[in-house]
Amino acid sequence: ASDNPSRHPVRGNNGVVASSSMIASKVGVEIMKKGGNAVDAAVATAFAMAVTWPTAGNIGGGGFLVYHGADGEATAFDFREKAPLASTKTMYLDEDGNVRDNSNHDGILAVGVPGTVAGLELAHQRFGSLSWDELLQPAIDLARDGMPISWYLHDSFKRNNSRWQQYPSSAKIFLKADGSFYQPGDTWKQPDLAATLERIQRDGKDGFYKGETARLIADFMAANDGIITEEDLAKYEAREREPIRGTYRGYEVVSMPP
Repeated sequence: ASDNPSRHPVRGNNGVVASSSMIASKVGVEIMKKGGNAVDAAVATAFAMAVTWPTAGNIGGGGFLVYHGADGEATAFDFREKAPLASTKTMYLDEDGNVRDNSNHDGILAVGVPGTVAGLELAHQRFGSLSWDELLQPAIDLARDGMPISWYLHDSFKRNNSRWQQYPSSAKIFLKADGSFYQPGDTWKQPDLAATLERIQRDGKDGFYKGETARLIADFMAANDGIITEEDLAKYEAREREPIRGTYRGYEVVSMPP
């Protein structure tokens, strides 16, 4: 994995962690060195990416996890985002039936109820070996103590400057206090994210979908014409599903089902 667009091949004898962030991948490797299994490493890497890879590695989204054990057991975890209860099939359309202001992609109505935290907890409950607390700690340390800004992050932050001007709450995170850009080598700290991760560390899924974090999300939604509520968050459940199976040129393929 790499923190810039180039890729550097790495070989390992006992396990491999691949992600979009070198820092997050190293977190996963360290977890395995401590005796953690592949699911432990995946969970720790995913939470670390919430800090190191804001473009896509995050607790505000969702995803899939396909598991294949050494004993041949295979299963899948579905933690994609879900539509809020107040969603309607016309919520993105104007009176003429056209999509309004790209609202299905930009803005507060484009947000689904996040699934990542619930999915990672479910996978850990099923297959994890190390403690939940131990898997969250590296991400918390990275958020609280800071991480070095790479050239890739610097370029990404700069490229998205028009978005930061549109969303002050984002500008507060991705720009310095004086509004200037972080430079490569600068230390980037995210104390609010550290506090959120600490609540997840302490209370698991409930530390995100209930309590202070859920209230903060719901209050922000209500204040900015969003529709996700505390009820939406409290009702979210990740699902374990039977993988879909097939064959290709003599190989068995195990993948995420519809």
